[in-house]
Amino acid sequence: MIIPSALRNIFGRGLIVCLPLIFLCQLVFAQKKQDSSAKLPIEILPGNGTRLEYITTDSGAINKLINNVSLKQGDTYMYCDSAYINLVKNNVQAFGNVRIIQPGGTQVNSNYLRYTGNTKKAFLQGNVSLTDGKNNLWAESLLYDLTTKVATYDQGGTLQSETTTLSSNTGMYNAKSKDARFTVDVFVTDPQYSVTSKDLGYNTESKMVRFFDSSLIINDKSELHTNNGTWDAKNELANLITRSSILSEARYLEGDKIDYNKKTGIGIVTGNVYALDTAQKITLFSGWARYDEKAKKVWTAIKPVLKRSNGNDSLYMRADTFFAAPVPLIDSLFGNKNGLLKGKGKNVLPDSMRRAVLDSVAAADSSRPRYFIGYHHVLVYSDSMQARCDSISYSQSDSIMRLMYQPVVWSRKSQITGDTILLYSDTSSIRKLFVPNNSFIISQAGPDQSNIFDQVQGKTITGYFEHNAIREMIVWPNAEAIQYAKDDNGAYLGMNQAQCDRIRVLFDSSEVRKIVLEQDVKQTMTPMRQVDFLNARLSRFIWLPDQRPKSIAELFLFNPNLENKEDSSLKEKKLDSDLLKPNASKQHKK
Repeated sequence: MIIPSALRNIFGRGLIVCLPLIFLCQLVFAQKKQDSSAKLPIEILPGNGTRLEYITTDSGAINKLINNVSLKQGDTYMYCDSAYINLVKNNVQAFGNVRIIQPGGTQVNSNYLRYTGNTKKAFLQGNVSLTDGKNNLWAESLLYDLTTKVATYDQGGTLQSETTTLSSNTGMYNAKSKDARFTVDVFVTDPQYSVTSKDLGYNTESKMVRFFDSSLIINDKSELHTNNGTWDAKNELANLITRSSILSEARYLEGDKIDYNKKTGIGIVTGNVYALDTAQKITLFSGWARYDEKAKKVWTAIKPVLKRSNGNDSLYMRADTFFAAPVPLIDSLFGNKNGLLKGKGKNVLPDSMRRAVLDSVAAADSSRPRYFIGYHHVLVYSDSMQARCDSISYSQSDSIMRLMYQPVVWSRKSQITGDTILLYSDTSSIRKLFVPNNSFIISQAGPDQSNIFDQVQGKTITGYFEHNAIREMIVWPNAEAIQYAKDDNGAYLGMNQAQCDRIRVLFDSSEVRKIVLEQDVKQTMTPMRQVDFLNARLSRFIWLPDQRPKSIAELFLFNPNLENKEDSSLKEKKLDSDLLKPNASKQHKK
């Protein structure tokens, strides 16, 4: 059939008009269908002894039900002692032994219920309890959405999930997702831990605790404090993403972010790390730290600085990396013939079991002495002594600080170098120094501008300190010395160069006062005017004032990548001849 173009135009325009009307009708029909399904009427079920009364009011007829009331809306059932039902508005007020039962085992009990059937929202009051078959919530009053299964309270509530109890002033529990949120005076009790918080989330299935405000978590050995993060109670894992802290026995860790595994005892702290060991009087600052709670071991990196308190004179150390641990018990348990786990010259236990014994003893004794190792670019600072080396170790068992790989020690106006330097300390000060090989002592003899130095070198140096200042040093054997002698008025007389088997260097106010030559002495005296100052150097001469730490702040700001690599000892300054004349030092003082 052929349709004329005019008719085609009419049909086309008609179709264009009709299509929106069809879609609109479908939308209205779907909306009505949705509304009718959402606004299910509340049905009155026949019950034993139920008496029905009709009350007429301005808002319409109200049904009053008395005794063993049973109601139904969709697949939800409600029971009570008595109720008022407004069939027009689809609302209910129920009194006495109120019960709401939903599919899946969710049940709510209370003394009073006000229920809006069209929105399926309930207000319950008086001895309110909600259970989903596994978890129980109690409150004095409760708002409950039967569609979403979300319950909220604002007058105090308690959630019981297996062995965990959570209570707060205000809160929310979702019976579908098992998520809960608690605010204001939150308390959590569990056999393994307890929590106090201002704002906390909890999932009853995963046992995941989420912290949204200031919170304190306490278990048998540690305390965690945070404002934001999670605690996986099932796997005992903490992920704290704001500035947080861990307190474990006598040790305290704080940082911008903390990851902690209670089962393994491993904690990783990043960002502005602050660690304190009150038993050992050790404080640590760094950008990253790893703590083994069971083995009592600490690894730290990113500009770490360690502070050791010694009375009024604290000692600061920085390195690229620090490691700290309890002093091994191998010597006392296995290392000698009287060791506890040795018998007839042979180990009673295999290595794996011996190590297990050591670990258990280490974990049990938190007061054991500890040792510390610092790797690379080490700086040491105290008011009385400064040092520099590549690596350092310190043990509290013998109170010896070992400076290794190009070590330098400065004390007042003196500088000491050698292959290795050992510093012996007591509880408050350094008492002894020992250089076992290639020892060298240098002390500036005159004003800073003079660039002249008293020097002593030999195989070993043994130094003795008094009030953290050098009192005496013994150089032995193969001792050599260069000293600029002075008269009683302090004027320079000349340069004394000597060789002998043993030299004693005596100090006064940290300056070389006297050099005593002992055994096979060979010496020469050169008048000051004849001294070749540029070549008046012993073979190990090195003077490094630019590498000396000047303050505590320098340790925190030190960047080895920006350090000047040029050896300042190779920069010989032009000497001021006037300062080297007789009585020059006296004139300079004036």
